Order: sequence, then C-alpha cells, then structure tokens
Amino acid sequence: MTRLLCHSLWLLTAALLAAPVQAQTAPRKTRPAPAKAAAAGPLYATRADVLREAEDIAARRDLDVEWVRQAIGQARLLPSVVRLITPAPSGTPKNWRVYRSRFIDPVRIRAGVRFWQEHRATLERAEQEFGVPAEIVVGIIGVETIYGQQTGNFPVIDALATLAFDFPRAHPRAAERQAFFKGELEQLLSLSHRTGVDPHSWRGSYAGAMGMPQFMPSSWVRYAVDYDGDGKVDLLHSADDVIGSVANYFKAFGWQPGMPSVYPVRFDTARLDMGTLMAPDILPTFSVASFQAKGAVLEGEALQHAGPLALVELQNGGDAPQYVAGTENFYVITRYNWSSYYAMSVLDLGQEVKAALER
Repeated sequence: MTRLLCHSLWLLTAALLAAPVQAQTAPRKTRPAPAKAAAAGPLYATRADVLREAEDIAARRDLDVEWVRQAIGQARLLPSVVRLITPAPSGTPKNWRVYRSRFIDPVRIRAGVRFWQEHRATLERAEQEFGVPAEIVVGIIGVETIYGQQTGNFPVIDALATLAFDFPRAHPRAAERQAFFKGELEQLLSLSHRTGVDPHSWRGSYAGAMGMPQFMPSSWVRYAVDYDGDGKVDLLHSADDVIGSVANYFKAFGWQPGMPSVYPVRFDTARLDMGTLMAPDILPTFSVASFQAKGAVLEGEALQHAGPLALVELQNGGDAPQYVAGTENFYVITRYNWSSYYAMSVLDLGQEVKAALER
C-alpha cells in the first residue's frame, strides 16, 4: 500500500461489518531474508506484558499457546514504523494538487492500461457480479501498489506488533488505534495458523497491509475471495483474486451501482452557510434541497440525486481549496482509506486510465 495506506486499513468499523469469509491464501511459506538488523529493535520475547497478551490471544482464538508466544516473541520492535505512523504536526497544510501528483502520473496510467487490457474479462465479470465499475477497482489497485509493483517489504508481524504494543502515545487517537492494531495482529496469527503459513513470512506496508490491494489481515479474512477458482485466495500473485476481493469489499460497504461518486459544486455566497455544510465532514448528510438551501449550488444530473450529499473540501496549501459534492459511493471509497484526498485520487486515476484505454 501504499495502504498506503493502508487497504484497506485504517478503520475500526470494518471489524463490525460482514461475517468472516473463510479465505485461504498462498504467500511464500519460506521465510524471506530478514529486514536489516539496524532497522529493528529488540525481540518482543523480552517483554512480559507482550507474552501475557500472546497467552490471551491463544485463549481467544483456541490456538496453541506456545506457538503464539513463539510467533509474537520473535517479532521485533521497528522504530521506523513508529516514526511513519506519527501524524504530521498540527497545522501542517494539506495540498490536493501535490497529493494528486503522487498518484496520477504517466507511469501509473500506463501500468493501469496494461492491467485493464490483461484482465478485462475479470474486471467485467466483477462489475456484473458486484456492481463496482472497473475504473474504481483499477483506481484502487493503482493507487495502492501500482498494480503489484510496490506491495511493501516490512515484516508484517513486526509492524503489527510494534503498533500493537508500542504505538506512539502522542498520536491523537492512540488508544483507539492501538486497540485496532492488536486486533489486526490477532487476525494475522489466526489466518497464518489456519492456512499453514509462517506468520513471519508476510511482507507488506508499515501499517501491516498486504498484497496487491493492501488488505489488512481482518479485511483479508472478511472480504478476500477466490475469484480464479483455484481453491485458494492469493492477493499477492492472482490478479483475479485481487479484482474480485476489491469489488467484494466495496459491495460489503454498500456500493450502489450506477450512482456517481461526486458532483461539481459551486457556491451562492449570499446564502452560504459553510460552517453547517462542513460540520459532518465527508459523511453524506444533506438532501439536494437542504444542500442548496445552505448555499451549495448543484446543476444537471446532480439535481436529481436521491440520496444524501456531503461537501468535500480539498485544500491546496496557501491557495484556495477545491470542493465537490460527495455521494454515498464517495463515502464508501473512504472506507478503504479514511481520506477524501485518497478517494479523489482513486477516482481520478481510474478515469485517467479509462480515458487512455479508449484512445
């Protein structure tokens, strides 16, 4: 990921939705070369509190206690992960144009065209089955890993253990995030045990996201599907499984076929109530009528939109921000990564690849 953030990755709400899918996977079963020693801290086997947590995980998951203690105990603290997860200082300006330029470039567009051409039949099948347009799936995989070119090389168990047991206390949501990563570590161990995979063999992002779509372990368990019909789920090497799993993820979070993700919006300054419009953030809240009553002006097909809308702000550093009206489908994209900038990059990359494909 870029996960990135992390696929698929950052939301506690994902743990509350959908019954688990009993997925199997086929990553490498031989342990890759270890990370550079200079980048890793001490083994967690030296921490009594961590080993007690390992015993609790074993009891909750009905796993062999010594296996869990060994798996977690051999994980190492990664100081680089602590640095990477620490947010930018408060007041750091956001810049949509700079953010967008990281993902919408000729390299990704060309790679996206090749991916679409090679997997057109699977993308069409997934769109028919799940209702998620091909450009959305292509946009996600491109933003996350450039279609598998950059899936991350952090030892996932080390990253998750670091975030579960040494999450930076200065983070504004430290307790919530630490609980989330403890759950992801537990999911990784359960998945590894069930599939017979060495828990130390997984590689991914600094936040523990894995594979071409950068799924967190809980998302792998709940939403990954065997879409190539070979009897196992492989999000590292099977583009079919990746396409089906991303589409299944969006369907599970409420993607509505045929609904646009965003509409253009401008403002009537004479009646603009920006404070009220911005208060719900990216959560769709306003009907078309109430949206316009507060000074947000819509045109064309947006006037016929039946569902709620949100005013989405994209800051541009010291320049004026840009705005769009976000629908419920836009909000669904942010369930993959809780960021309006991320969601807009997915939309823009998907559209750029589609346009290049049709030239």
